[in-house]
Amino acid sequence: MSIYVLGISQDFGEPEQSAISKALKKCGLNISYEKNAFVYRVSIDARREKIKQVYTIVIENIENDKHIVEKLKDINVQYRENVNFNPKTGEKKLGKRPVVVGFGPAGLFAAYILAKYGYKPIVIERGENIEKRDKKVSDFSKNGCNFDPCSNIQFGEGGAGTYSDGKLTTRINSSLCNEVLKILVSFGSPDEICRQAKPHIGTDVLKDVVKKMREQIISLGGEVRFKTTLTGINMKDGILRSIKTSEGEIECCQAILAIGHSARDTFELLFDSGINMVPKPFSVGVRIEHLQRNINYALYGKASEKLNLPPAEYNFSHRVNSRTCYSFCMCPGGHVVAAQSEPYTVVTNGMSYHARDGLNSNSALAVSVDTSDFENGTPLGGIEFQRKIERAAFNLTGSYKAPCQTVGDFLSGVKSKNCTFVKPTYPIGVEYTDINRCIPDFVTEQLKTGIRAFGRKIRGFDDKSAILTAPETRTSSPVRILRGDDFYSTNLKGLIPTGEGAGYAGGIMSAAVDGIRAASKILEQYAPIEN
Repeated sequence: MSIYVLGISQDFGEPEQSAISKALKKCGLNISYEKNAFVYRVSIDARREKIKQVYTIVIENIENDKHIVEKLKDINVQYRENVNFNPKTGEKKLGKRPVVVGFGPAGLFAAYILAKYGYKPIVIERGENIEKRDKKVSDFSKNGCNFDPCSNIQFGEGGAGTYSDGKLTTRINSSLCNEVLKILVSFGSPDEICRQAKPHIGTDVLKDVVKKMREQIISLGGEVRFKTTLTGINMKDGILRSIKTSEGEIECCQAILAIGHSARDTFELLFDSGINMVPKPFSVGVRIEHLQRNINYALYGKASEKLNLPPAEYNFSHRVNSRTCYSFCMCPGGHVVAAQSEPYTVVTNGMSYHARDGLNSNSALAVSVDTSDFENGTPLGGIEFQRKIERAAFNLTGSYKAPCQTVGDFLSGVKSKNCTFVKPTYPIGVEYTDINRCIPDFVTEQLKTGIRAFGRKIRGFDDKSAILTAPETRTSSPVRILRGDDFYSTNLKGLIPTGEGAGYAGGIMSAAVDGIRAASKILEQYAPIEN
């Protein structure tokens, strides 16, 4: 057990040791205990004119630690149990090697845990390894030609998360979050992510981390089969017997389904196979770009010019009646990227490199979409809703260029003819137009309301020179593949729907945690596979 001291605030740049000393003093402990204390989290408080750093300090191995906390009666001094991931393995014989379908964050971490504890998983991934995938992504981004529907920003080693900045913020409260961070650091992520309130790796670093994790999985007896797509499921009496792939059949009784939020053909296959699923709400919208220096000034004030502060971030939400407009996946110093997974569509997303030193900031501005908005009444209705927007965007520009409009023109209902001092970063190029022509009216109206509301929160957010690039449609999965409390499909024993594609995660961290939990369900029942 440890003491967690929250809310230790001090001026930006003041030594960390000072925060540790303040935490010890608050607990009535002298400086001799500093060897027992360390920084657990640090964040920046820019709400006032003077920039502060706010620390959470952990103090370990203290006698009467529980008594100290109880005596203080301070909500910012807490007594917490140290939870380490130390799974127990079962005794049942597995027989066939477990299969992991998909190699994004959920599949990657599930496969790693299975390999680490001796289960020798077989991973199938429709896309290519990160080296080949990265070349495909780069080539397509340069000229908008030779699009590969199986190897792109959505599909391939590392999944969509590899090209989405490497942000590790999450709303989930799980002890496994720390396990994910430790694993990432062990494979080359900067150790600072274990202390940041908003940890970030960067797409450039994450690519190498993903590759190293794959190499470790293979060295532990696992197998990764790239360019291999799920094509069918064999079952008997509600029990999984094997899976069919584009490269042949694989016998298995345990399969983790970590297909990601864009595996539309797989969703259709599962639906046709009778796997229980339901439509799920999601969001659609645009990417908004500002000059990063203006966002820094809006949030930090004059301190942005004087102190060596990290690029400023924002997180907004505005609700009107039953709909919400919110910022999502904010990428300071980042770039808007081409994120389509199907030909003749346009999809945007955002990413940053580790340094976050780009000229612009960008963020998704998304509006909630409910299942009642779908024209198709089946669980696949959300897919058609997304696809209709993406194809409309392609038709609007006549190419893989993205529709683009200044905020001023968008709010005024005027077609844009060019940009001003904020230049779009979408790599293939943009077509200045009226984005209302590819996005539903209820979405654009809510976006206008949200932009004006956010402009009242930070100065310049609604600046007429900021630009909108459309559309952002892949905020989360449009379906939920139903599973029980035991993690297994509600009507197919042996199949574990996992991660963002199955509707149980929303980002790298929560998907990785879900992947670990899925693998743990196999560990707790079965013994490791013998050599």
